[in-house]
Amino acid sequence: MNLLPIVTRRGFLGGSGALSLAVLAGGALVFESGASAQSGAAPANVWVSINGDDSVTIRLAAMEMGQGVMTALPLILAEELDADWSKVRVEAVTHDPATYGNSKLGGALYTAGSTSVEAYYDILRKAGATMRRALIYTAARHWSVPPATLVSEPGAIVDRANGRRLRFGQVVALGLPLTAVPAVTEADLKPASAYRLIGRDVPRLELPAKTRGATLYGIDVRVPGMVYACVARAPVEGETVVSVDDARARALPGVLAVVRLPGAVAVVAERWDTALAARAVLAVEWTTSSPFRSADSTVDLAHDVAVAADPAQRGVPWFPRGDAPGELARAATVVEASYATEHVYHAQMEPLAAVAAVDADGKGAEIWLGTQAQTSSLAIATELLETTPERIRFHALQMGGGFGRRTTFARELLRDALLLSRQLGRPVKLIWTREDDIKNGWFRPATAHRLRAALDVDGRVIAWHHRVASPSIVGYDTPQMLAKMGNRDPLVMAGADGSPYTVPHFLAEHLLTPRRARVAAWRGIGRGHNSFASECFVDELAAAAKLDPVSFRRRMLAGHPRAGAVLDKVLAMSNFGAAPAGRAHGLALAPLKNSMAAGVAEISVDRASGVIRVHRFWAAVDVGPVIQPRNLAAQVEGGIVFGLSGLLKERITIRQGEVQQNNFHDYPLLRASEVPDIQVAMLASDGPPSGAGELGVPMTGAAVANAFHALTGVRLRQMPFDPARVKSALAT
Repeated sequence: MNLLPIVTRRGFLGGSGALSLAVLAGGALVFESGASAQSGAAPANVWVSINGDDSVTIRLAAMEMGQGVMTALPLILAEELDADWSKVRVEAVTHDPATYGNSKLGGALYTAGSTSVEAYYDILRKAGATMRRALIYTAARHWSVPPATLVSEPGAIVDRANGRRLRFGQVVALGLPLTAVPAVTEADLKPASAYRLIGRDVPRLELPAKTRGATLYGIDVRVPGMVYACVARAPVEGETVVSVDDARARALPGVLAVVRLPGAVAVVAERWDTALAARAVLAVEWTTSSPFRSADSTVDLAHDVAVAADPAQRGVPWFPRGDAPGELARAATVVEASYATEHVYHAQMEPLAAVAAVDADGKGAEIWLGTQAQTSSLAIATELLETTPERIRFHALQMGGGFGRRTTFARELLRDALLLSRQLGRPVKLIWTREDDIKNGWFRPATAHRLRAALDVDGRVIAWHHRVASPSIVGYDTPQMLAKMGNRDPLVMAGADGSPYTVPHFLAEHLLTPRRARVAAWRGIGRGHNSFASECFVDELAAAAKLDPVSFRRRMLAGHPRAGAVLDKVLAMSNFGAAPAGRAHGLALAPLKNSMAAGVAEISVDRASGVIRVHRFWAAVDVGPVIQPRNLAAQVEGGIVFGLSGLLKERITIRQGEVQQNNFHDYPLLRASEVPDIQVAMLASDGPPSGAGELGVPMTGAAVANAFHALTGVRLRQMPFDPARVKSALAT
C-alpha cells in the first residue's frame, strides 16, 4: 500500500461529507460538497481544496523523483495560504495540461530541466493567497465584521479584537456563497520577512513513507489478476524479427504467451522469474539490414570532432552578438582549443516498469507509471487505444530516480504493456532489467567542441566562437518540434551562451551531425558538456593573457554581481590555490538558467595507475528564493556526485551498432568511498526563482580538469577522465 500523504480529489471530498472550498486555475472560487464531487459535477481543475477536517489538498503538477518537488511546490502555496503544514496533503495531476502545464516546457505536464519552482512559483503563491483571502472574507461575513479586521494564523482565521477564531475546516463548513472577493495582486503577497515555511527546513512530505519502505514505485505495483512480461529487443536499433522459435519457452509452466511487438518479442507469464527464464530460451532471428549496424561510438565521435574543426561546415547559429567571425579573422592573437564528451547512461536506480490494464472494449485503460512526462505518457495511451484522455485512469507514481530517462521510456514500455494487456485481456506489468535498459538506453549524446577566442593587446576577450558538433536530442525525440524550432536544440546547446562573461562579439553554433545512437537529455542537459568545454577554455585564455584564472574571470564578470558573489564565496570557502602538497585546486563557474553557481575541486593524481581522486569539492550557489535550504544543499551535492561519476567513471561504447556495456560491473559508478567531502554555501539574493536539481553537474567537469592542469601541467580534453586516458595524457 502507498502510505504517502497523497489522496485523490474525488475520494478526499466524497469521504468527508463536508464542504470544500476550491480555487480554480483562473482564480474563480467555488464551494464543493462531497455529494457533488461524487456525482461528477465538481470542477476538476482546482489548485487547492480544504476539507471539514482541516486537511489541505494541494494539486501537484510536477512529479517527485527524489528532488523534493513534492514538498517544495506545496510549500509555496501553503506559505501564502497560512496552512498548518501538518495538515497538508498532495494529489498528483495527470490530466489537463492547459491548466497545470509547465510554462517553461511548452505547457506540457513535464518535470525536467530544473524548471518546476521557476514555472509554478508565482502561480502557487497567488493560488494560496487567493484561498486565504476567501477564507477571511467568508469568516468576516459570518461574524459581520470588515475583512480587514481579520488575520490568518496557521490553519485558522482569527478575529483578535473579539477573541474569536475559526479553523480552516470550520470556515469552509459554513458554506456561505462568495460573490465579491477582490483579486490578489503582487502587493497582497507576503514579504519574505513574514515567511514561516519558505526558507525553512520543514519535514518533506514523502520521506516518512520512503524510510518505512511504504512508498509505491512502478516496480512495486501489483493489481488483481496481473501477469508479468519481459521482452527480447533487437540488439541493434532498427532491426526487426525474422523468425522466432519459442517452443522451449512455451513449454515452461506458467508461460501464458509469446508475442511479437515492434522491434521485440515479449514473453508473458504468471511469475516474473518464469518470464525471465522463458526469454532466455527464446531463439530469435533478427534482420541484419539496419543502417545502425555500422555505428561505432569511437569512429562517430571522431567524425564529429572533424566536423567541429572544419570551418567550411556551417551550423545553426545560437546567441549571436556582434561579429565574432569577423573579429577573429582580424585579431592578432587567437586562442583555439578542442574538447569532447562521450555517451553516458542515466543509471537511475529503480528499474523501468509499466503496468497497464486495458478495458474489455479496448478503448480505455488503467495505468500505473512513474514518469517525468504525464502529457506524453497519456498521449501514448490515448493514441494507441484510439480513445480520449477521460478513458485513461492514470496513477502517476514517484520515481526512484529520473535524470531525463523517464521522459521518454513510456513510448516503449507503456506502449508494449498496453498492447500486451489488450491482447491477453489481463493487467500486465512489463519490466526492463538493468541489462535491458543499458542495451536499449537513450544516452546523453557524444559531443565535440571547437572554441576560438580573440584577445586584444591587454589580454581581454573581444570575440568568442563556440562550435558544438552533436546529433539533435529534440530531433530524435520529436522531429516535428525541431523543425518548428528552426533546428534549434536547447537540450544540446544550453549553457553555450557564454554567460555570465562579458564578451562583445559572441557566437555559438550547433553543427547537427547524424544520430548514431538513441539520445536523450541527461542531468545537467547541455550545460554538462558545454560548461566543461567553456570553463576549461577560460583557463586556457587566462594562461594566454598571462593572468591567473581568478583574476581573468573577475575581469570578465563586469556587470554580473551575482556571478561575482558566488565566485568570491567559493574562493573563500576553498582557500583557493592553497591546496595541500600533492594536490591542486580547479575552478569553474556554472550558471544554470537564472541560477548562479561556482565550484572548486581539490584533486590528486596517482601517476602510476592514472586514477584521479577528488578529495574535496566546494560549491557556492544562488538560486534566488531558497524554498528548502537543506534540500537545496542535498540537490547540489547530488548533482556534484552525479557529475563526478560521469566524468571519472562512466562511458557507453557502441560497436557494430550494439551497446557493449551490460550492468554496473562494466558500467561503473562512483562508489561511496570515492565521494569527496562536499560543502555547499547558499547565497541570499533577490534573483528570480530558479532550479537546483541539476545545478551541481555543470561545474564538475571543468573544475576537475582545471585542477588536473594545475597539478600536472597537462590538459584533459575528453570525458571521461578514466585511468587509461589520464595515463596517456601524462605520457605525451
